[in-house]
Amino acid sequence: MYESYYGLAAKPFQLKPDPRFFFGSRNHKRAMAYLQYGLSQGEGFIVITGEVGAGKTTLVRNMFQELDSEKIVAAQIVNTHLSSEDTLKMVASAFGIPLEDASKGVLLTRIEKFLRSIDEQGKRALLVVDEAQNLNSQTIEELRMLSNFQTNDNCLLQTFLLGQPEFRKTLMSPDMLQLRQRVIATYHLGPMDADETRTYIEHRLHTAGWANDPQLQDDAFAAIHEYTGGIPRKINTLCDRLFLMGYLEELHAFDRSHVESVIKDIQQEFDQSSIVSIPEAAPAPILAPVFDPNTQSLEYMNERLARIERAIQSMIDALTKLLFSSKIKVPEEPNP
Repeated sequence: MYESYYGLAAKPFQLKPDPRFFFGSRNHKRAMAYLQYGLSQGEGFIVITGEVGAGKTTLVRNMFQELDSEKIVAAQIVNTHLSSEDTLKMVASAFGIPLEDASKGVLLTRIEKFLRSIDEQGKRALLVVDEAQNLNSQTIEELRMLSNFQTNDNCLLQTFLLGQPEFRKTLMSPDMLQLRQRVIATYHLGPMDADETRTYIEHRLHTAGWANDPQLQDDAFAAIHEYTGGIPRKINTLCDRLFLMGYLEELHAFDRSHVESVIKDIQQEFDQSSIVSIPEAAPAPILAPVFDPNTQSLEYMNERLARIERAIQSMIDALTKLLFSSKIKVPEEPNP
């Protein structure tokens, strides 16, 4: 909505991972180096961990862009709340292997046959498993067993595991010894510092065609880093709301006060204490005025609703302005 107002060619702070907006921070470059090292080895497991929204998926999407499809056949699975057998089905489906009437034994046979055919073509198979922290021990063991498929010369399947920090605890458990022995590299993708946060925001804006409108003051960048902790997804969410507010209020410069105003709105929207519970009706008749303990909460909710109504009205006014900002050409009447 605010893209055209600020002359942007694309939405700079979308949550969907997009390789076009990939920003190589120091940590992201190191993580990419580990992935590339893993690819050069052509075997075993590579483990990349990071906080929610740290950019793990974007990192892999960027890697996929650089893969040579003539040498590597890559597949990715993201739904990991599955049993071990269902995970095998997801792996097969990701590689385009038929699932019809396939028992576990038949499915494993089909997967091995597919991997051998890939090898015969002079290619390698790469499996990327996202959200690995959701995998149970049986599923992880099933993935490890898939790495047993090999020829005399080559490992037929290489696996990258991406997960949140708690996945490291899973790896260190006693029953993960065999998997740890096949992990050739691990890396934890940390947050960006204040300078990188600023460069990240400017990078995404320039990628979208930013011409320094709106301007962001130094204290605005500082406030964004303080709130987000340098986590890319949190930065995107906050900046998207900041630019939307700027569009609605016709701002062309942001300072700390604007950022803090947006942060306050976000915090209030997710404040659980603002949720009003309706008490059950008392069986006895009310004989005298009773103080309502929810009055303050109700007043707060009314204030929030009024603010939302004002925001909606501002959006309607803005859309109306856009619709009528273009000149309407009226056909000239012919001369008599």
